[in-house]
Amino acid sequence: MFAKGEINMYAYIKGSLEEKARNYVVIDVVGVGYKIFMSEKDIDALGEYGKSVKIHTHLSVREDDMSLYGFVTQEELRMFELLIQVSGIGSKSAISMLSNITPSEFAIAVLSNDVDTLKKVPGVGPKSAQRIILELQDKLKKEEMSVDIEKEKNEISKQISHSQNVEEAMQALQILGYSKKEIEKSFEKIANTDVSVEELIKKGLSLLSR
Repeated sequence: MFAKGEINMYAYIKGSLEEKARNYVVIDVVGVGYKIFMSEKDIDALGEYGKSVKIHTHLSVREDDMSLYGFVTQEELRMFELLIQVSGIGSKSAISMLSNITPSEFAIAVLSNDVDTLKKVPGVGPKSAQRIILELQDKLKKEEMSVDIEKEKNEISKQISHSQNVEEAMQALQILGYSKKEIEKSFEKIANTDVSVEELIKKGLSLLSR
């Protein structure tokens, strides 16, 4: 029997794509085939058989089962790891959600208390959507409270126009696992910050994932 819990033994797996099924793939790494559960959207994005792929992974251990879950991007992995911390949401439910909502859409919904967007995701009802928002917003606030804001102030933060849109975009990116300092540095490269929250998040993700 295995100990029950969520651990992160494998940061990623890189190898040859050998098999694709409806909800998992098999990656060959030096003769060893790793079965990795993924969202249908990510499976489609991997491409053709024999292609070398890199998949960010999370190892789930549940009683007598060990399963690997995979993600094309770090943001999807972060979203998955946030979701499985919410009471009542397991690994399979979280991976299913990734096929129906992007990390940026998810972060915006949590940040803006958008229950309607979350409950459109298959398997997420009004109560589950409210619980996701309540628990993850609370978690983010606790993380922010543990940071000494004064130590984070530097010349970069002074150069950024902290409009409401910028503040909301920064909070959404923090939900996805990026630090305030990383986000401020990426926003410094965005010439015009007077744009929508969604556009700021997309531009920020593009710079942060490089």
